[in-house]
Order: sequence, then C-alpha cells, then structure tokens
Amino acid sequence: MQIIKGAGEWAEPAEAAANDWVEHLRVPDLSVGTYRIPAGGVDDQSPHTEDEIYLVTAGRARIVTPDGEAHVGPGAVIFVPAGEEHRFVDVTEDLTLLVVFGPAYGSRADRRS
Repeated sequence: MQIIKGAGEWAEPAEAAANDWVEHLRVPDLSVGTYRIPAGGVDDQSPHTEDEIYLVTAGRARIVTPDGEAHVGPGAVIFVPAGEEHRFVDVTEDLTLLVVFGPAYGSRADRRS
C-alpha cells in the first residue's frame, strides 16, 4: 500500500507555465498525477498514447473532444481513450484534476515509431 500525498491538490503551476502536470506514482500498468490549469489558462496538451481518466477535484471548465463537449466541475469523472484529441477550455476557476493513465503515461509512445 502507498498513500499518494499531494495528488489532486491545487498548487500554482511552475513560473511562466500555462498549466502544470506532476506525476506522483508510476508503475508499468498505470500512472497517477495531478494536472492544473489556472483560471483563464490555456490547455496545450496533445493526444496521449494511453487511456486516461480525469477526476476533477476543484475548479470549473469545459472539456472539448471531436465527439462533443461538457461542462465539468468538482466530482466529474471523464474517460478519454488513447489518441483522442481533447482540451479543457473556458477555465473559469483554477482547475485541478487527478489523472490516471493506463498503462503508465508515455509508455506506449515508443511503440508508435
């Protein structure tokens, strides 16, 4: 067992960063981290090679994908399949997301080449 301290908690993104990703746990089959976007910030992420689950722990925004969009706030759970374009927009309150990747973040990237 491991308690993952700080996961899903708001902290100011690194200086001059539009957003911030911090990985807290990594094992071959999954990784867990926190993604933060300040109010008014820009989500500049690209599609990932792994499946992903977001749990909104604080803040409000909209998530936009090719299939649609939805307003999200605390308690929302979002599944994004590997390779799907997605972006958080209209971040009206500092947005904090607990993120789970399966398998671990970036682990499939080498298989693309």
